[in-house]
Amino acid sequence: MTDRPWLASYPQGVPADIDPSHYASLVALMDESFKRHADRVAYSFMGRDISYARADQQSRALAAYLQGLGLVKGDRVALMMPNIPQYPVAVAAVLRAGFVVVNVNPLYTPRELEHQLKDAGAKAIILIENFATTLQQCLAHTPVKHVVLCAMGDELGLIKGTLVNYVVRNVKKMVPEYSLPGAVRFRDALARGQRKAFKRPDIREDDVALLQYTGGTTGVSKGAVLLHRNVIANVLQSEAWNLPVMTQVPAHEQPTSVCALPLYHIFAFTVGMMLSMRTGGKLILIPNPRDLSAVLKELSRHTFHSFPAVNTLFNGLAHHPDFNTVNWKNLKVSVGGGMAVQGAVAKLWLEKTGCPICEGYGLSETSPTVSCNPVTAHEYTGTIGVPLPSTVLRLLDDEGQEVALGQAGEIAIKGPQVMAGYWQRPDETAKVMTADGFFRSGDIGVMDDKGFFRIVDRKKDMILVSGFNVYPNEVEEVVATLDGVLECAAVGVPDEKTGEAVKLVIVKKDAGLSEAKVREYCRANLTGYKQPRHIEFRTELPKTPVGKILRRELRDKA
Repeated sequence: MTDRPWLASYPQGVPADIDPSHYASLVALMDESFKRHADRVAYSFMGRDISYARADQQSRALAAYLQGLGLVKGDRVALMMPNIPQYPVAVAAVLRAGFVVVNVNPLYTPRELEHQLKDAGAKAIILIENFATTLQQCLAHTPVKHVVLCAMGDELGLIKGTLVNYVVRNVKKMVPEYSLPGAVRFRDALARGQRKAFKRPDIREDDVALLQYTGGTTGVSKGAVLLHRNVIANVLQSEAWNLPVMTQVPAHEQPTSVCALPLYHIFAFTVGMMLSMRTGGKLILIPNPRDLSAVLKELSRHTFHSFPAVNTLFNGLAHHPDFNTVNWKNLKVSVGGGMAVQGAVAKLWLEKTGCPICEGYGLSETSPTVSCNPVTAHEYTGTIGVPLPSTVLRLLDDEGQEVALGQAGEIAIKGPQVMAGYWQRPDETAKVMTADGFFRSGDIGVMDDKGFFRIVDRKKDMILVSGFNVYPNEVEEVVATLDGVLECAAVGVPDEKTGEAVKLVIVKKDAGLSEAKVREYCRANLTGYKQPRHIEFRTELPKTPVGKILRRELRDKA
């Protein structure tokens, strides 16, 4: 690959390219880890440790159970759970059996769930009982024939597990009544699978590993087809990228990562679960990242080195009164993804932990990571960093031509992590793939002379004020540095005079913040057409379950 100016910005020890053919499949990667790290802790959940050996044995049994249902290679199995130990076990089982993982957001409505199960053609689903009522309401309209039900306490031992399940069901009332005749309990599925012979299928790098649904915020949700080799490539790219700091983990410490982002999200799936598997790491499973007190209580029990998260989670934790109950001294890498990391948050995080947030960038269609800031950086760059090994980025104009250095263009991506296309949507695939194999992201970026990219915004989020482009990220970045602002979002609203005007929605950190203060600050920091015409204060911003702010919802309400 020629013409990669960013390679000069790589930290020492990071290779220009990785070898995606290192493993024949994700199953080969997992098999190696199960064997090599059998005695190590694979997952830690609510005080309970699950070893690689146990995960190996359970996933093999569950794979045999699923094969015994008559499913054939390539069939889709949906997984609908929060971060509980059954999730990674189910992923390993589905892949080992030769099937395709369909990650499902547990907070989906029946309508959204029905669409995804039908679109994927899922034959089976493994889900937590908390959301069984959602499935019940749409099951008859889907191709799903087999249901496996998990409970929160399944893996916590008899006494603690029974107690946790009792509290979840009867005290917190988190399991609404449901009726799913024929559903099999997770433990029963394991017991049945243990009595069956597991047949190892022939799985190749070009087989489909998962359908990762995306585009729910841009229209109808579609499945990005990620092959085994796509995810392998991104695991190896991420590992290579973290190398300069992860080699500093003392030999007697097991590399440990915090998994607070939901595993159904591709960022946590690859950079959390699969990368941890590859490095023989321990993954701390956080079932509900919104309960910040519980997150910090769990983290106070562990020594950990890696923390992938979104801006809102870093921000929430850093402002929490219990923050200092956790030992942050061993943290080597904090990766920010999913949404823009704000300078004010990055500054506070570095002050409080001594570990900088390395902002990265990725999409479901790219397994997900495309670029990242060097893990050796000690200051916030305001960029999405440089492309990962084996990855090329170009900036294209509307005609598909490359723009000049310093000019804004649509980010187009080529690399071994780029999806095979959208599931059964050749028309949608054709819209985003160029003739020479680049994926058009829909994000507008600029590259500097060192190869660092900055996103100026989504094509669709751009606000047009009197013919001038206003990028919401820029407005939000400025306002986030004002004292008293906890969170903010900028959107375009219709305006008679200017076509569109900027509307700013703010969540206050303290009561002293007034509209006048915000306007004065914006006047000092933003040119006329970028200043908000409308300012609204709210107690919270609408977000996806991953913590991404839903600008679309703010626009719709406006």
